[in-house]
Amino acid sequence: MTTTVGEFRTTRPRRAPAGGAQKAHASDYTELARRVKAAGLLERRPVWYALRVGVLAALYAIGFALLFTLGQTWWQLLVAAYFSIVFTQTAFLAHDSAHRQMFESGKRNEWFSRIIGNLFVGLSYGWWMNKHSRHHANPNKVGKDGDIKPGAIAFTTEDVVVRTGWKRVLTSKQGYYFLPILLLAGIDLHVSAVKSVAGAEPVKHRAVEAVLLAIRLIGFPVLVFLALGPVLGVAFMLVQLFAFGLYMGGSFAPNHKGMPIIAADQEVDYLRRQVLTSRNISGRFGVATGMGGLNYQIEHHLFPNMPSINLRKARPMVIEYCAELGVPYTETTLVGSYRIVVRYLHRVGIGHADPFECPAAAYYRTA
Repeated sequence: MTTTVGEFRTTRPRRAPAGGAQKAHASDYTELARRVKAAGLLERRPVWYALRVGVLAALYAIGFALLFTLGQTWWQLLVAAYFSIVFTQTAFLAHDSAHRQMFESGKRNEWFSRIIGNLFVGLSYGWWMNKHSRHHANPNKVGKDGDIKPGAIAFTTEDVVVRTGWKRVLTSKQGYYFLPILLLAGIDLHVSAVKSVAGAEPVKHRAVEAVLLAIRLIGFPVLVFLALGPVLGVAFMLVQLFAFGLYMGGSFAPNHKGMPIIAADQEVDYLRRQVLTSRNISGRFGVATGMGGLNYQIEHHLFPNMPSINLRKARPMVIEYCAELGVPYTETTLVGSYRIVVRYLHRVGIGHADPFECPAAAYYRTA
């Protein structure tokens, strides 16, 4: 059963856990996995993925046709934004393959993701796997999840209090500049990929990734400048990079930011760790398409290798099961999620947010 609380839609517990804090039981996840597998939701969807590949191929053909036929007109800036959408949708496909959702063979998934991630998006598969695997294993856990590692944005008050001077002043305003800073996320992703392939991190098949990455990050701008010249070419690339960063960052940011944070010394079982730190985004087919299925973040974290098209079918099963266990299931709108994230980051920035103030976090906190 669900109830609306502010901007959240959360599952109301049918029974209260005995003794205050609920005991963590590995068997809870085992039972949910059994139900999901019995429903056939972990089976591969080759036709669906073949369709996505075909659509993306057509979109790339359209994009390059527009780039070379429209001529040197400022309407090309719309083409730049168009390419940012296509690149992000390609990144979603690489993400699915990296999670072994597309093929039965692990190697096929790996190489598909490595090729399209580096060659079409400009992201290193090796870097992504190192970072994203840690995130999935310990979402929102201090010291383990790189997505909440302090940088331009601080996600915990502990990270804020150690800052002084102008850094402290900027952090106090982070709620205001969080969305604008997403414009730089695409550039940061490309830089991180180059650093990783250059030797900053262990990367399998480093030479292959380096070649593919170079073709994408050098070859695409060269084509743009050949078609548009230096001035319009620079404008095109800036729009493409900023729009790509906003779209990519904006698709991932609503899913965990502002949700409970797990302390470094806390142990929480797998099911509760994934559900309590994740937030779903409600909406119809358009939301799921626009976010590459990442709007079903809870289901994705519980079953990372489930084909993204099946996540919506798993959602009612997970909601029902969470209600049986008394585990809160959080879902809100896309606009509502951004409102929550910005408000949370602002409170962290001014030092007034407790990452464990969420009732769900306190309820299930275990030592």
